[in-house]
Amino acid sequence: MTQLTHINRNGEANMVDVSGKQDTVREARAEALVTMSRETLQMILAGQHHKGDVFATARIAGIQAAKRTWELIPLCHPLLLSKVEVTLCALPDSNQVRIESVCKLSGKTGVEMEALTAASVAALTIYDMCKAVQKDMVIEHIRLLEKCGGKSGHFIAK
Repeated sequence: MTQLTHINRNGEANMVDVSGKQDTVREARAEALVTMSRETLQMILAGQHHKGDVFATARIAGIQAAKRTWELIPLCHPLLLSKVEVTLCALPDSNQVRIESVCKLSGKTGVEMEALTAASVAALTIYDMCKAVQKDMVIEHIRLLEKCGGKSGHFIAK
């Protein structure tokens, strides 16, 4: 089993020193699902939400969140992201919105946390915008789908 990298030899939380690592191209994809009622999903898709375009707002929130991950997650490094993409797809058969994020850079550390943060905040934004009409929406299946680059290599979720 691999050791935890954010714990120092004294068992204390520690920001990993990446200064000796080589820059490599790194990319990560993550997803989240928001389950809601058929009526709520239809309201979003019909553009009838009184707060405006739910998908556009969630997309921008996810992009902003990826760029600020280092401020939200205590031991994350500030990164110069070269790409952040957030896509939202309605799944009418299951009354869900699927959010997928992609983050990319050339640097010394991975972008998994940025991709996960983007998907999570986009999902939270959907909840925030729609909570007036439905409070029992469920955010679930926030997970890393794929990452490539860096020492640990390529990972694809099963």
